[in-house]
Amino acid sequence: MAPTRLVVLISGSGSNLQAIIDACKAGYIQGEIAAVISNKADAYGLTRAQEAGIATSVLDHKQYASREEYDVALGQLIDSFTPDLVVLAGFMRILTPNLVQKFRGKMLNIHPSLLPKYQGLNTHQRAIDANDAEHGASVHFVTEELDGGPVVCQAKVAVLPDDTAESLAQRVHKQEHILYPLVVKWFSEQRLTMEADYAVFDNKTLPVQGAPYPEK
Repeated sequence: MAPTRLVVLISGSGSNLQAIIDACKAGYIQGEIAAVISNKADAYGLTRAQEAGIATSVLDHKQYASREEYDVALGQLIDSFTPDLVVLAGFMRILTPNLVQKFRGKMLNIHPSLLPKYQGLNTHQRAIDANDAEHGASVHFVTEELDGGPVVCQAKVAVLPDDTAESLAQRVHKQEHILYPLVVKWFSEQRLTMEADYAVFDNKTLPVQGAPYPEK
């Protein structure tokens, strides 16, 4: 089986990118990162990629008149690396429907909540404000609905009485760095697909909360 070619999109520090780099290097993921693309030239994740010998590109959204024009250029740039899978790892852009359709079933995102709860921003504080007993992260296929695509897998953490958004975020991040490589591994092993509007794992349609975590 040929290694899965990954293109990773980032906007910031790239801690999930680093987890995936490490997992590829260790042979945990049967894949290779063909390129890392950022919309911000100062994203530290670009340094992580360069230190790992991975090609990097910066495509500044401020240089484009509209979201649609930017996403056309972004789609062409992604295509130039012929990926099997596009991985959104802290890419802080809402994608246009045309771009999402272009990579339908081949684009994953990680979101810091137990979807369908808390789509959008400020998820950690929202979980605390709602007095939730648990919080976490979800990996999902990307569809036109923001943070609304089929969930593949979730990692959960307890919300502690003295938690702040920052302390809760730190514990969620630790789980993200296990969860995201796991899901990319499944995809690289051809165990994971998206059919219609469902995630399918080992030929079984997954429920709303995704597959069991951690892998049994």
